[in-house]
Amino acid sequence: MSDTPIRILLADDEHLIRGALAALLGLEPDLTVVAQAATGAEALSMARALHPDVAVLDLQLPDLDGVRVAERLHDELPRCHTMIVTSHGLPGHLKRALTAGVRGFLPKTVSAETLATVVRTVHGGGRYVDPQLAAEAIGAGDSPLTAREAQVLELAAAGAPVEEIARKAALSAGTVRNYLSAAVTKLGAANRHEAVRLARSYGWI
Repeated sequence: MSDTPIRILLADDEHLIRGALAALLGLEPDLTVVAQAATGAEALSMARALHPDVAVLDLQLPDLDGVRVAERLHDELPRCHTMIVTSHGLPGHLKRALTAGVRGFLPKTVSAETLATVVRTVHGGGRYVDPQLAAEAIGAGDSPLTAREAQVLELAAAGAPVEEIARKAALSAGTVRNYLSAAVTKLGAANRHEAVRLARSYGWI
């Protein structure tokens, strides 16, 4: 065990959970929580100022999700390892996280002992993925959607008309319709609303 504690940044928008995680990790003599953030933007700002060793990120933050925060941290602070702790562990989320370079992915139901062990593993350059989440991700397979199809489907999730989606995605209305049609077909859905539901159930959007 190193004489220098592992410095941790916590990001979770739920104050009670964030406080509980900080208290639990703070009981470990080789771990110290140096910052707590409620949003992705706060997490990035604190990380730039404090250069933590490990960032423990909630997946569902109110501005940037945990995977996007991790991507930014890897670009700006490559020595800061990242891990996701979530109550929304869908197969697509796990695959996005691993693609982004996240080294740990586990549900919020894990024990404090497991959480501390994973922080140490990630800090040491190792990886940890919750076994059940890993099995579900393998069973689900890869997303059949292209990046553009997923983007358009996500924009359609709020029920926006084609013209509005086209404007936000900088595409023509006809191209948007083609992407939506392709997504519906690939997912075996009856319409775009069902396609959104299916894609979300796997964490593909």
